[in-house]
Amino acid sequence: MSFRKFIKDLNGSEAEGELVKTIFVSLITSLVTFGVIYFLKLRYIEGVMSKYGFFLFFAILSYAIILPSVRQVRAYRNFACMSGMMIGMTIGMIAGFLPGFFIGATNGMFYGSIFGMAVGIFFGVWTGKCCGIMGIMEGIMAGFMGSLMGAMTSMMLLNDNLKIAGVIVFAISGVIVTGLNYMIYIETREVKTQHKDSELFIIVWSFILTFLTILVMLFGPRSVFFQ
Repeated sequence: MSFRKFIKDLNGSEAEGELVKTIFVSLITSLVTFGVIYFLKLRYIEGVMSKYGFFLFFAILSYAIILPSVRQVRAYRNFACMSGMMIGMTIGMIAGFLPGFFIGATNGMFYGSIFGMAVGIFFGVWTGKCCGIMGIMEGIMAGFMGSLMGAMTSMMLLNDNLKIAGVIVFAISGVIVTGLNYMIYIETREVKTQHKDSELFIIVWSFILTFLTILVMLFGPRSVFFQ
């Protein structure tokens, strides 16, 4: 089945038809959340956008590419073992690496790793359970390792084109997630959707992730490098 057919079906009625819309719903929710918090609190902090704006924006973009995949997996619920392991590994890794990278760039490796672990392991397990214990294990391992690697990478590049690296990291992660969406599409052509999440599902999770990211990035603890 060609990738061109997958692109055409992004306008369809199946789970793949919700992917693009989910990205925009997530982005809008996160940006509105940030706008409200900025108006109420952040605008009074000197230099907040120049210091944190880039990393916060890309963290928001990261959630906008992670949540559509979560929704797509939940639509079909059950997968074969190999597919489920790939789902748990990919989502766990990306959901751990990207938040770990961007939080690590502002708060340090330890706090970036912990935040990335929480997000990566949670979503890795949640989606990996579609094939049982092996998918769950993959989700835990990928979330664990991805978060450490993301935070470590940002610290290693702290004085060496960190923002450019952030763009590259995000772009490659986007390609990986798109490949996962395509793989799920291929694996489920003969399967009917078992569940459909409302837009409220994406709104709630986008709000939670964005709020927690702002809370940790701007007001959370920092390593000695950022004191």
